[in-house]
Amino acid sequence: MTDITPAGDDAEVGRKDRLVILASSVGTVIEWYDFYLYGSLAAIISAQFFSGVNETTGFIFALMAFAAGFAVRPFGALVFGRLGDLWGRKNTFLVTMALMGLSTFVVGLLPSYAAIGVAAPVILILMRLIQGLALGGEYGGAATYVAEHAPHGKRGFYTSFIQITATAGLFLSLMVILGVRTWLGEEAFADWGWRIPFLVSILLLVVSLWIRLKLNESPAFQRMKAEGRGSTTPLKDSFLKWPNLKLVLIALFGLTAGQAVVWYTGQFYALFFLERVLKVEAALANTLVAIALLLATPFFIFWGWLSDKVGRKPIILAGCLIAALSYGPLFHALTGAANPALASASRSAPVTVHMDPADCSFQFDLVGRTAFTSSCDMARTFLAKAGVNYDTVAAPAGSVAAVHIGERVVHSFSADIIEDQVVTVATGSIPRSEFARLRTAFEAELGAALAEAGYPPSADSAQVNKPLVVAILFLLVMFVTMVYGPIAAALVEMFPTRVRYSSMSLPYHIGNGWFGGFLPTTAFAIVAATGNIYAGLWYPIAVALLTFVIGLVLVKDRRDVDIHA
Repeated sequence: MTDITPAGDDAEVGRKDRLVILASSVGTVIEWYDFYLYGSLAAIISAQFFSGVNETTGFIFALMAFAAGFAVRPFGALVFGRLGDLWGRKNTFLVTMALMGLSTFVVGLLPSYAAIGVAAPVILILMRLIQGLALGGEYGGAATYVAEHAPHGKRGFYTSFIQITATAGLFLSLMVILGVRTWLGEEAFADWGWRIPFLVSILLLVVSLWIRLKLNESPAFQRMKAEGRGSTTPLKDSFLKWPNLKLVLIALFGLTAGQAVVWYTGQFYALFFLERVLKVEAALANTLVAIALLLATPFFIFWGWLSDKVGRKPIILAGCLIAALSYGPLFHALTGAANPALASASRSAPVTVHMDPADCSFQFDLVGRTAFTSSCDMARTFLAKAGVNYDTVAAPAGSVAAVHIGERVVHSFSADIIEDQVVTVATGSIPRSEFARLRTAFEAELGAALAEAGYPPSADSAQVNKPLVVAILFLLVMFVTMVYGPIAAALVEMFPTRVRYSSMSLPYHIGNGWFGGFLPTTAFAIVAATGNIYAGLWYPIAVALLTFVIGLVLVKDRRDVDIHA
């Protein structure tokens, strides 16, 4: 057993305890690596497992499968939180690690949609659900475990090492992907090489289990058990008794919801924005994000350390407020730095779609089989796929949509599908093959008009202002470090030892699993619906401001509380 010192004393924990804390952090890095591989490869996952639907719907499906892992995290928090409060922190670690590693390995072996059809995405989503359940039990245990080893007055500093693990796991996944991509080349990587980072996880699993088996149980948990103060019904005590439930709700809306959207905007949505909207080459986008992460990561520890001095609340809420006020200018600046030709074309030749509002539908096809054949839908589909920012102007009822690119106008056309025939206003009934030709011709004309106006099909890597892009990404990740560095200590200090694992895990994973995990899908859908490439930011801005207001009024700073009481 480790040399344990009482948390209420000012004495330092022993050297072996510090090694145990670091070992716990290393294991958590590997779990995050497994979980974030999927997000880092969303575009390739879309092509491999959702190729039976159109491109836009396929990417949204891929993001939904990514979000599925987040959706079940609160349920994992309930299941493993209960086990952690009853059974111990260490034993729960081992179960979550095994589930995470094995499900990740299975994804690396999974045949594509082309090979086994709809079974492929079904199994993929099942593995994502297992990953989400495992991660739902991991974080609360790791944060609780480390905090319960830390000396009084240093919980923010000690738990900040756990806070590094999420970004470190993302960084590790990006580095492995970039290394394999460079080694194999883009074609081979997209075909089969993407599986290697998933398969490597089995080796990391073995290392992690070996590390976790060497850990001893948390001193606070041992003391609680020895004194007979443990809860026999931790879920009931956490969520069905108002004094504790009130704290759970305050933790969710006053801390973790805002923290989550800032985290996912600064790391994942920034990457999606670079790749999908600004059309930056994938390897370059991953490299720039990885550099920003590497530069900003030490600030997790800085803000955790500072929170021991000034409190958790002011740092977290300041991060939410600054992020909400800065996102608009920063993402506009990111466009100019990463794809200057696109920014220039948007200014010199703005695009507007003049359409009958009744002619436009919400272009998310749940089953992937709807043919969007109205003039408005065909125009907006092409523009969304091209990453072009546009405004809409209402036209008289019955009007055929027209795309205005600066002074040039490209007219769309409408069609209705009746069995195997397509009926257009201009030609009457024509075969589907003829409709495909007309649509191809329209898209070719629209693409040529955009090119003539200076809209690039993709970002020119030579024109990317790489230092400026890294600087902008660094600022976005800096906001992440402010809200995330002190959050573990803040949550641990809100709840008593006997229900701490359960009580802190649920608001953390609802915040990060739902508010944060659904951010890429929600933001992308808002962009597709509005035509405004910056409209996706409305969601994180609104949630961050909500957390700032609620946290300012209701959250109490508890950095001096005795967590062993």
